[in-house]
Amino acid sequence: MTPYLQVQSLTRSVGDRILFDNLSFGIAQGQHVGLIAQNGTGKSTLLNILAGIDQPDSGQVIYHNGLRVGYLEQTPHYPSELTVIEACFWHGNDTTNLIREYERCMATPGNPNLQEILDRMDHEKAWDYETRSKTILSKLKITDFQQPLSQLSGGQLKRVALANVLITEPDFIILDEPTNHLDIQMIEWLEDYLNRGNTTLLMVTHDRYFLDRVCSVILELDDETIYTYRGNYSYYLEKRQERLDVARSEVDRANNLYRTELDWMRRMPQARGHKARYREEAFYELEKVAKRRLEEQQVRLEMKSTYIGSKIFEAEYVSKSFQEKTILKDFYYNFSRYEKMGIVGANGSGKSTFIKMLLGEVRPDSGRFVVGETVRFGYFSQDGMVFDEQMKVIDSVRKIAEYVDLGGGRHLSAMQFLQHFMFSPQQQQNYIYKLSGGERRRLYLCTVLMQNPNFLVLDEPTNDLDIVTLQILEQYLQDFHGCVIVVSHDRYFMDKVVDHLLVFQGDGDVKDFPGNYTQFREWEKLAPVATSEKKEKDNQTPKGKDTSNIPEKKRRLTFKERKEYEQLEADIEQLEQEKSELETALSSGTLNVDQIVEMSKRLPILNEELDEKSMRWLELSEYAE
Repeated sequence: MTPYLQVQSLTRSVGDRILFDNLSFGIAQGQHVGLIAQNGTGKSTLLNILAGIDQPDSGQVIYHNGLRVGYLEQTPHYPSELTVIEACFWHGNDTTNLIREYERCMATPGNPNLQEILDRMDHEKAWDYETRSKTILSKLKITDFQQPLSQLSGGQLKRVALANVLITEPDFIILDEPTNHLDIQMIEWLEDYLNRGNTTLLMVTHDRYFLDRVCSVILELDDETIYTYRGNYSYYLEKRQERLDVARSEVDRANNLYRTELDWMRRMPQARGHKARYREEAFYELEKVAKRRLEEQQVRLEMKSTYIGSKIFEAEYVSKSFQEKTILKDFYYNFSRYEKMGIVGANGSGKSTFIKMLLGEVRPDSGRFVVGETVRFGYFSQDGMVFDEQMKVIDSVRKIAEYVDLGGGRHLSAMQFLQHFMFSPQQQQNYIYKLSGGERRRLYLCTVLMQNPNFLVLDEPTNDLDIVTLQILEQYLQDFHGCVIVVSHDRYFMDKVVDHLLVFQGDGDVKDFPGNYTQFREWEKLAPVATSEKKEKDNQTPKGKDTSNIPEKKRRLTFKERKEYEQLEADIEQLEQEKSELETALSSGTLNVDQIVEMSKRLPILNEELDEKSMRWLELSEYAE
């Protein structure tokens, strides 16, 4: 394979902090490479250096001659007076420069070099540049091509920038968080688009399904160096664990040897010979290995949440519209205790508006949300928290609480809690203005969780968080003893956290689906087949035939009924066990009079509860799958 990019001995520091040191790697033609690292370790800085926007302290970046490179920045910038379609021509690239050259030629008397320019226009496919622009913009759900950029949201602007990178079909694409602000349909389209061509790709993303399906090589930036894994994300997870296991063994061996050598260093006289000097130098190398820190989160953080009653919230026939756009229409839902719900749907379908109505920030047009008295919300919003830039990280958290209650008499200090979310003691003393965008989002997440809510509402929590933080958050939510609503386009995250979906399908149509995102997609693929088979069967029914005896399709349990059915099974089993134990004890002949009286009172109550629950179980079992 032809080498497209060679990075040689790249080093970059920010102040007294080394981001990466003596970094070397290569990317060959046709490779799809994913770059993984924690927030604040220099991912975006490295991409900016590769794109020529930033400069390293030392080292070289060498591209293959004549290579066309496209770069999607994490936060793109355009003059606000441009329209969407004008933005597609604003960034200088070979095609847009050629189009401008053609326009100047046509405006010049005699049209100098016209034939040569026409040949180049044909070769570069420049004639259909605007058509290609509009096609890709439409796939990314940007359809008003004359809309000023000043009217776009940050997410829409990022999609315009992504379209601009793809339009020119560069040989080498660098993408910094391309899936942020894309809904699931757009992400799946982008997966297909990138997999179709022979484009060479380097990207940073937290979307693990996207990594798994698009990338064939993973680069991990860790401990100021880079590790290469020649496989997809699943392969990377396996091999990374092997690397960490080996590294831990090396550190353990080095620590044992270090103690011996340290004793020798202390006893050795100052006037050392050649062999002693060699051993001294080896000692300092050994010391580096022995003191190496492997930042790996091992402990699950199980925090106590405040008590939450059986009444959570009820959406009573809620409707909401904005001008011609319907968000909800007579929507009813009764939220269950300890439910973990995901909300998915296209951008603009009303997911965030639904959340804000639940929290009382937006009023419905009709209907209402009735929230239980014991509910204590913790809200992680897309906009994030506004911090005092001059405050230290640790102080911003201590403002909320000095300690976090883990339950059972256990506590974590604010410093210990921050360490669990990958803020080292040194980073905690940093001022907030020094944090990267991802580190700020991580700090914001800590401030929400520290307040011990019993109902977490997370609106796009995965944007700008690194994979390590996402894994910690996933574990936290799996162990969380409360209610959760997550709005996210991160399919992997949703599959790990939620067991139930509300699918916003547009025009006020909301589907209640009992399962995670992957199960929903499988159901979606099967649904058209089932509908087609039903139509075919209906068409085969002879006209005039009496269909009154054809049984109606069996109804399924609602999400709430399914949960009740499962709970009833557990309750009945427990009650039957208690009944059996009572009957055994009463016939044992070992009880005193008080015990016999007490158990005799309990037995008829048990029988009544068993009858009631068994009847309800039988009623629901008719509709259980």
